[in-house]
Amino acid sequence: MNKPKMATEKGVPSNSRIVMLLGQLERMNGEAMVRDVETARQVTTKILHLIQTQEKSGKEVMSKGSSGMEVILASLENSRDVQTTLNILYILSELLSVGRGRRIGVFVSKGGTGILFQIQITASKELPPSEELMLQLHSLLAKVGPKDRKFGVKARLSGAMNVTVNLIKQNLQNVKLLLPCLQVLRVYAANSVNAISLGKNGVVELMFKIIAPYSKKNTSLLKVALDALGALLKSKTNARRAVDGGHVPALLALYLDWHRNDTRHRHMVIRRGLLVCLRNITNIKLGRKAFIEADGMRILYNTSTECLPVRTLDPLVNTSSLIMRKCFPKNRLPVPTIKSTFHYQLPHVPPVGPVAQLYSQPPGGTTSHQLSNKPLKKVDDVVDESDDNEETEAESDTENEEDEKDHRTLNDDIETDLNKLHPVKSPGRPFEELRAYERFFLELSEDFQGYNFEGSKGASTTSSSGSLSSSSASTRSTRPIIVPTAQALSPKHMTTPGSQEESCNSVKGQHTQPPPSAATRTPAAPLASLELDSIHLTKDQDNKEEAHIPTPDGHTTLSSLRHSPQGQMIEQGLPHALDCVSLEDKGSLNVGEGLKGVKHDGSPVSATRHIQSPLLLGDIATRRVGGGGSDCGSEGAEDEGGEGAVLEVPDTALLLPLHDPDLYVEMVKGTHSVPQYAEVAYPDYFGHVAPTFKEPLVERVYGVQRSKIFQDIERLIHPNDILDKVVYDLDIPSCPVIEDGGESLKFNSQFESGNLRKAVQVRKYEYDLVLNSDINSNHYHQWFYFEVSGMRVGTNYRFNIINCEKSNSQFNYGMQVLMYSVQEAIIGRPRWVRTGTDICYYKNHFARSSIAAGGQKGKSYFTLTFSTTFSHKDDVCYFAYHYPYTYSTLKMHLAKLEALRTPQIYLRQDVLCETLGGNTCPLLTITAMPESNSNDHICQFRNRPLIFLSARVHPGETNASWVMKGTLEFLMGTSPLAASLREAYIFKIVPMLNPDGVVNGNHRCSLSGEDLNRQWQNPNPELHPTIYHTKSLLQYLAHIQRAPLVFCDYHGHSRKKNVFMYGCSVKETVWQSNISATSSDLLEDLGYRTLPKILSQIAPAFSMGSCSFVVERSKEATARVVVWREIGVQRSYTMESTLCGCDQGKYKGLHIGTRELEEMGAQFCVALLRLKRLTGLRNHQHLLDLESDIIGTQSKVASSPTTYVMEEDEPSFLEAIDYSAESDNEDAEPENEHGNDVHENPDHLDQLSDSDTNHRD
Repeated sequence: MNKPKMATEKGVPSNSRIVMLLGQLERMNGEAMVRDVETARQVTTKILHLIQTQEKSGKEVMSKGSSGMEVILASLENSRDVQTTLNILYILSELLSVGRGRRIGVFVSKGGTGILFQIQITASKELPPSEELMLQLHSLLAKVGPKDRKFGVKARLSGAMNVTVNLIKQNLQNVKLLLPCLQVLRVYAANSVNAISLGKNGVVELMFKIIAPYSKKNTSLLKVALDALGALLKSKTNARRAVDGGHVPALLALYLDWHRNDTRHRHMVIRRGLLVCLRNITNIKLGRKAFIEADGMRILYNTSTECLPVRTLDPLVNTSSLIMRKCFPKNRLPVPTIKSTFHYQLPHVPPVGPVAQLYSQPPGGTTSHQLSNKPLKKVDDVVDESDDNEETEAESDTENEEDEKDHRTLNDDIETDLNKLHPVKSPGRPFEELRAYERFFLELSEDFQGYNFEGSKGASTTSSSGSLSSSSASTRSTRPIIVPTAQALSPKHMTTPGSQEESCNSVKGQHTQPPPSAATRTPAAPLASLELDSIHLTKDQDNKEEAHIPTPDGHTTLSSLRHSPQGQMIEQGLPHALDCVSLEDKGSLNVGEGLKGVKHDGSPVSATRHIQSPLLLGDIATRRVGGGGSDCGSEGAEDEGGEGAVLEVPDTALLLPLHDPDLYVEMVKGTHSVPQYAEVAYPDYFGHVAPTFKEPLVERVYGVQRSKIFQDIERLIHPNDILDKVVYDLDIPSCPVIEDGGESLKFNSQFESGNLRKAVQVRKYEYDLVLNSDINSNHYHQWFYFEVSGMRVGTNYRFNIINCEKSNSQFNYGMQVLMYSVQEAIIGRPRWVRTGTDICYYKNHFARSSIAAGGQKGKSYFTLTFSTTFSHKDDVCYFAYHYPYTYSTLKMHLAKLEALRTPQIYLRQDVLCETLGGNTCPLLTITAMPESNSNDHICQFRNRPLIFLSARVHPGETNASWVMKGTLEFLMGTSPLAASLREAYIFKIVPMLNPDGVVNGNHRCSLSGEDLNRQWQNPNPELHPTIYHTKSLLQYLAHIQRAPLVFCDYHGHSRKKNVFMYGCSVKETVWQSNISATSSDLLEDLGYRTLPKILSQIAPAFSMGSCSFVVERSKEATARVVVWREIGVQRSYTMESTLCGCDQGKYKGLHIGTRELEEMGAQFCVALLRLKRLTGLRNHQHLLDLESDIIGTQSKVASSPTTYVMEEDEPSFLEAIDYSAESDNEDAEPENEHGNDVHENPDHLDQLSDSDTNHRD
């Protein structure tokens, strides 16, 4: 006999009992095992006893360096005696029951699984097979299976799987043996090939024989059987088998039975097991159909509703919710076509791309109307195609579908071509062509010889291409403009106290020429929309002016107003100067072209404005019928006698130096929109004074998404409760507002930047809203801005925007919508405020066309839902995605900025070009005037480095305009910092790159239907004029060796918090990819990090951790990358501002507002001044202090699996919702990646989302 080979661990005595016994067992291996059966039994019995009684014995066998497991497995393989085999199985069972899986891992690695299968097959040949042996074998296999990756394959190939199946068939009544067999079957079925094979073998039908109605007996068996069945039904073939066998109604009946009888909720696992089977069956179209036919929606809805009060039953409610959402019949959006309501014919259509595809579609729409039964055109076919996919799950019903895609295309978007990564100055166009742009750079050749530096302003600072205000006053369109107020008085007719008259004159004195009205007055606001061109002013003997203003519908607009002095106004710091106007209607008027020119008889109306300090508006009852047809529906507001009403409106001009309501109206007249808007929205007319209070991000209420989804499901279950009444529809251009006698809210979006296509009243206080797609596009639904009136005070209204497209939104993480109340504005609080409760964003049952979804079938839209209560009767309220900033607002601000110019400021406004829609694109030049016209001063003036800024290429990112406003106001300011900045640089600024998109309420595109920030490589002068000419300006500068020191394009970000930058770096891009590069390839000045680093030190909203300097392939045609590569600007950036709020710094946990955005714009200027001081030094070595974090940042970001992967323009959203199960996630319990961490550390997830997700421009 051989000597014992038992290796022992250091410190364990080699003569320990267990080691000796194992040595004896090892010596018996082979023929001796068969010959000396009795000894083998004795030895294995002793080993078993030791392991059962002494914990250290098991540790010795499993210790590192011990060969105990090999000896045991060799004995098992060689044993021919049932009792010895059983003893060894008992030993293994004892050993593998302890520890955290490491022991099972060792067992699997030594080939233990295969030996067990071999014994199982051998034992099955005995007739009858030993029940105890089969029981122990399957118990052990059930433990080992989940840890062995190839378990299913081994079982199938060895034939062991069939042995188990036959055993189950023969022992349906033998619960003791059936349980471990089913446990092993559950593991087999996890392999998709096995599942199909088992299905063919009749196992699905077998399982349905085992699962039974409610009983307190054999619950463990039932649970395992349901688990096995659930795994089998993941296979679509098996799911079809279950449907064909009529098992869907049976499963529902069983679920209902367990629900009714399990009153103490002790068997929740069984109830959920039944639901999981239903969930997997409903992954196929046939299963969904069977579920609906079996009244599954009603059964699950009712049972879930009963479960809602018990929090521990949430997994049942969540899985039920998932099944119901999946089975909810897919609807088409209730619109005749997914194309925009508005059509703009392009001068020429691009040969390829989405716009070409759109123009190639048949006229008259791409879908049939939801209510008609006309056959669908192929374009918008939303037929359920999910069964076409093979054995993988058809609908990945997760909220973050994009994430999964990102995992598959890990870092695929990073640019890996070093030739493309190195900036290559490309001439692009011959200099002869670019010479025409010299006229936009007069400051580079200006000699100021005729300029009197003692005087006021020189001719050189006027616009070289005609000022915007003059172009905006052009009368290309003679349509009437409906404004929500009376025409204002000129300053000399104001009845003001002396102090306020002085302030008025001082402001007026700053203007180069008197504007249409003085800056310190805001006119009165009767809630009637008025048409500007029908207002006539005449002077009476007392030098008062009369304005004759008819109302659009001929109704009298009167209010009885009281004013009572209160301290509220002083707190708000609002000015109190108001003027006095008497309004009287003397005729009828022709309502705007869009309303078919119907004439109305006029009625007397008058309103008087008074100066009152402080001012408070009393009870108001007014009726309004706007150009868009909005009707406030108040009772008793009309006065037969025609007595004048007094309206008092606070003047916001002192707080808003750049706002002038009358000037705004003048600007609107020169703005050209595709729908030819004839109405001005109140918020744009009154202006917005940022509130002084903080607006925290809202904490999401647990279960809110689920309750909203249940209300949606109720529509299907109780269809008679649904009104389904269209109350606003832009697809009926003659009369978008459908009158109904005051029972519904009135909607309107027919004003600049407005976006709401349709409103459907689904319940008394609930409305489905459909957004309009961008013109010449069939998607990009995100921006909204609309008006609501006719509300009841104190009533909770629910609004559902049902055609959002992004897979997640900051509305799930604390963001609220914005609301502007006209009544609040009149009281003295003209401002947008964050509002809305029960806010959430989730996938709905409206199907997206495959054309709009980039060729992908089966995609759904998402719903943004929020509820709100109105505080004032007869109010007119506006809702918006973010603080609106219209093109006319920009023109007004630029005109007012020009009026603020001092002799020390060089300001020039040029018209860069005209857009497709006929609007002008302004270009500003701002710097300091030279100290004198001496050669030295002129030379310093001309040789200042240039800073090039642009904004608002994406119309829905209105925050970019507010940041730009902050930058412009700072640059035109009188502070020493502003003066130093102007002396340091020449600023070239294009404040709005996409005026047409802004005017027409687009979210992403221009009138060409394309994202202009993807056209920088090869812009078309006809289709993308603003990009073409802006790039030409930069190309001209590159030609004359005056490329800008900094280029920055201001943007907004909808799915990340804070403000941050994207830049371009070869080194950081190479770090994030696997490409090999020489050290010479990576030579790079770290100066590109300086500006964001400075901003992170001085701007509270800025987050350096969210910045990225990686160049992606999908961004090669963006401004940032093209200016870096082709113009050679090292500091070329996109600055992204959140639409939501901040999760770090001073503003942590707060919404971002216009004050913070404007502050960011000003801080950007301060950072440029610091940059000047740093770059002014010849030696750049000192910059390395600022860049010390570069390696740390790189290593941190690289650890994220989805970093820099760009599937769409914005990154996939990684923040997990607290209630992942309420969304479309497959599993209700937090089995997903971060399910368990969500409650413990939500802040961590926020950081993950905001610093480690992908980037966009």
